[in-house]
Amino acid sequence: MAVLAVQHIRRMRGGAQGQLMLGADGHAYVVKFRNNPQHMRVLANEFLASRLAVAAGLTAPQTELVEVSSWLVENTPELEIDLGRTRVRCQAGLQFGSRFVGGLMPGQVVDYLPEEQLGEVKNLGEFAGILALDKWTGNANGRQAVFTHKQRERRYRAVFIDFGYCFHAGEWRFEDAPLRGVYYRNEVYREITGWESFEPWLTRLETLPAETVWEAANEVPPEWYGGDLSEMENLVEKLLARRSRIRELIDAFGNSDRKPFPKWGGMGKEKAGAGWKDTQWGASIVGRVM
Repeated sequence: MAVLAVQHIRRMRGGAQGQLMLGADGHAYVVKFRNNPQHMRVLANEFLASRLAVAAGLTAPQTELVEVSSWLVENTPELEIDLGRTRVRCQAGLQFGSRFVGGLMPGQVVDYLPEEQLGEVKNLGEFAGILALDKWTGNANGRQAVFTHKQRERRYRAVFIDFGYCFHAGEWRFEDAPLRGVYYRNEVYREITGWESFEPWLTRLETLPAETVWEAANEVPPEWYGGDLSEMENLVEKLLARRSRIRELIDAFGNSDRKPFPKWGGMGKEKAGAGWKDTQWGASIVGRVM
């Protein structure tokens, strides 16, 4: 069942030109429309990749199908898409909605923290997990995160948002590069000391049942990717086949010029059977890659 959008709140930042809208369920959603400037498929990417993140136990907003009526579009001047030389109305119908982090109370969410506070983020270790997911899904953009805390709490929690450029945005292909799909500040990776720092999320992704991926893909409305089911099937098959490469892709980032893992003293690895063996830590991973 889709959530019905009942009120427009404000325009959001970002290339997809999302809109913050109130749902009939009382929650606020960042809504991305099918005729956004990036690509229609970013809605499918957002839905599928965020569901996989949650399945791995990562902190991501709840996602929903959001129905935006023609009446609401026609009677809300702000619901328009800026295409540069022209503006068009947002398309009515079924859209992607991501639960707005922190709700509508001011001061509950920020997108930047000073280094001292960043180091105290409650779930800082999850940046290793989301790195694994972004490498698996071929995120062609930088990793986006916001930070939220409850009233009377000092420490923040990271929430991972914006999965639209997974699967290379509208192209649905995988073009791997060491610095793609990573967070722009090395501080979040500072405490990574070896493969154990990526657990439990890495193993969950490597062993995620194929049925879980197919179920998430089947929930994506076909109109978000042109209705060609064979293209979605092809994407999922490629995604499942890539699970055995996640460590290799993380390794490439770790050995990049950014040197993101200063406490991982030497990242030498050797291929061993169906998996990777970390020669420094001596942790055999053979047989865990499904």
